[in-house]
Amino acid sequence: MTSALLTDRGANRRGLVLVVLCFVQFMLILDDNVVSIALPSIRDDLGFTSAGLAWVVNAYFLAFGGLLLLFGRMADLLGRRRIFLIGVTLFSGASLLCGLAQEPWQLILGRLVQGAGSAMAGPAALSLITLLYPSDQERAKALGVWGGIAGLGSTFGLVISGALTGLASWRWIFFINLPVAVVALALLPRLIDESRATKRTRLDVPGAVLGTLVVVSLVYGLLQAGDQGWHHVTSYGPLILAVALAAAFVAVESRTTDPLVPLEFLSVRTRAVGNAATLIFSAALFAMAFLLMIHLQTVVGYGPLKAGFAYMPFCAGLLVGMWGASRTVIKFGFRPSLMVSFLITAAGFVMMSGIEVSDSYVTGILPGMLLTSLGCGLSLPVLSMAAVSGTTGENAGLGSALFSSVQQIGGASGVAVLVMLATRRTDSVSDSKNSVLAATEGYSFGMLIAAGLVVVCGVIVATLLGKVSVGAEAPQPKEHETARQ
Repeated sequence: MTSALLTDRGANRRGLVLVVLCFVQFMLILDDNVVSIALPSIRDDLGFTSAGLAWVVNAYFLAFGGLLLLFGRMADLLGRRRIFLIGVTLFSGASLLCGLAQEPWQLILGRLVQGAGSAMAGPAALSLITLLYPSDQERAKALGVWGGIAGLGSTFGLVISGALTGLASWRWIFFINLPVAVVALALLPRLIDESRATKRTRLDVPGAVLGTLVVVSLVYGLLQAGDQGWHHVTSYGPLILAVALAAAFVAVESRTTDPLVPLEFLSVRTRAVGNAATLIFSAALFAMAFLLMIHLQTVVGYGPLKAGFAYMPFCAGLLVGMWGASRTVIKFGFRPSLMVSFLITAAGFVMMSGIEVSDSYVTGILPGMLLTSLGCGLSLPVLSMAAVSGTTGENAGLGSALFSSVQQIGGASGVAVLVMLATRRTDSVSDSKNSVLAATEGYSFGMLIAAGLVVVCGVIVATLLGKVSVGAEAPQPKEHETARQ
């Protein structure tokens, strides 16, 4: 049986299911970035204070990052299709609320609910794809498409936000989610059957509460560090709390019959190394995107919309790399594919660090951006395959949620830490150099650190992953059996 997730109408519907899930993923990723350029217009229209405006972004990431593990496990136990559809419904309803908001609190509430809906829909969709394509080659291609759509969403978010805000209203950055959600809600129940774990266990409520609080405290502390600096109590306080809660989480999970995150789930080497590398790689990638957009606007002098278009070639290289990743990982396996892709990515970061103030966009920024995007495109699908390697109908939702959580925490950490280090470097040379030269040196320093992080990823993969071929830890076909409604 190719996949028990398919309806009796045939395996040819898998392609349409993949398209629907990828469009929803595009919508979710788009909303990670779409508010950035619209923030000044939102502030002027709704009367936000400077401190309150930050919560338009932070509310989404707090809810999303904090609830991923909980909803990922709920998808396994209660049904992945069900949780996905509930998540899309929540997300679209919250998008409508955001678009119609007349007061700051209404927009912040809408963003919180959007984050919760995304935390439900994202891991459930990825777990459906993981089980929908059980063979190695098909899964590699499907995850390549999935990653490509995510890359498009992250890139086009800036462009679409600038275009809609400038030509219409900031409210349309939320209204555009509604057609995609309506199509997904109408089509998916007709195309795919329910999927859930066959072993009936209870949700680990204490573990879910503690796990959620750990991630919320960690993400909040990192967000505050990015805004207020590491010396502020609102930054290090939540991080200390997160460590204490994590210790409590480990203690509770070790004594629970059906833990939220079973120890044996984390002990699979390919999954563990894949998630560890994803954590560090995401830190470098998110920080690079942030530093580059700041550099384009503050040093090169581009406006927000032009900076968004200047970033679009990154997406082209990303798509080329993802096309190649689905082929190289099948032929060469995880370790060689990741080591080569990390080497290319690190080389791209080094090229981007060597920019001079006098360099033009075409000669100074574009070559390194393209090389970096190619390396990222080769890396991301392989990392996602490694992170969900061996997941079955019993735990695919948990595996997808853990991978998404690691990405989220890594990205937030990278932006907070690398931007702080780049800023400190800028400040340290500002007395001896003009502001443009100082900002460029800070940017270059941040890119070199990002390159070093990617090299660390390569070392981890080279030393810990071992010679694991794709599918070596894959489940047996019987483990793909899922429940029908």
